[in-house]
Amino acid sequence: MKLNLEQIPREKTLSKKEFVQKYFKPQKPVVIERFIEDWPAYSKWSLDYVKEVAGDKEVPLYDDRPVKHDEGFNEPHAKMKMSDYVDLLQSGPTKYRIFLWNVLKEVPVLQKDFYYPDFGLRLMKGLPMLFFGGEDSHTFMHYDIDLANIFHFHFEGKKQCILFSQSETKYLYKIPHSLITREDIDFADPDLEKWPALQHAKGHITELEHGNVLYIPEGYWHHMKYITPGFSMSLRAVARKPRNFGQAVYNIFVMRHFDNLMRKFKGQKWIDWKNEKAVERTQKLLLQK
Repeated sequence: MKLNLEQIPREKTLSKKEFVQKYFKPQKPVVIERFIEDWPAYSKWSLDYVKEVAGDKEVPLYDDRPVKHDEGFNEPHAKMKMSDYVDLLQSGPTKYRIFLWNVLKEVPVLQKDFYYPDFGLRLMKGLPMLFFGGEDSHTFMHYDIDLANIFHFHFEGKKQCILFSQSETKYLYKIPHSLITREDIDFADPDLEKWPALQHAKGHITELEHGNVLYIPEGYWHHMKYITPGFSMSLRAVARKPRNFGQAVYNIFVMRHFDNLMRKFKGQKWIDWKNEKAVERTQKLLLQK
């Protein structure tokens, strides 16, 4: 059995009015295939180009190892020069990824290569973030701490994206006091006998290629898997729904700090308890279905 996933609709291009009416207001994901062909980045950005303009930069790397109690929030698992990292990506499969790498701060020259599009939402112009990954590397299923509306622009290679709305959370084995699901679930090929609740979750799937833009509605869960080496840039806009905005404030100012305190005081027992609770609570909700 497979996950219940429908293909995300694709549009060649969209006007602001069409985007707002068809996708933003109903909070539905969409892939826009030919929206950024007038950006210099469309023809310039590749792994080789990044190596050329940012090769000497030391970059933080992350893999798919489970969260540990003694690791800080977003603490990297390794570091290396960008030139060495690009060589690593191009030499074969690797689990190492870069995420939330700020373009304006790290490689200001790149900001000349893209524009802030007018989708009818006020984009946070200080936070254009780059994400890199090697063949077969992937993120855990998660949603962003600020539940933002995300525009995800992909460059080079192919990337598989699986999305779920917040309404499906009850089936996803969410970790309490956290933004992730159980880390031992392979959402690209899940064991539905071990994780039976996933059979009831209705989600979305697509593959991104160079120049594609994926709109991820606010608070959506997302799992990204690099089919080939590549990278993406995300632009974001604040959550508009009052409930989501309130949840974002709670996550940033309360939940994150509470979780860090509990890791400090209870150690690995806290991580283990959360993992057990994720299964317990999901199974309980499944019985009530």
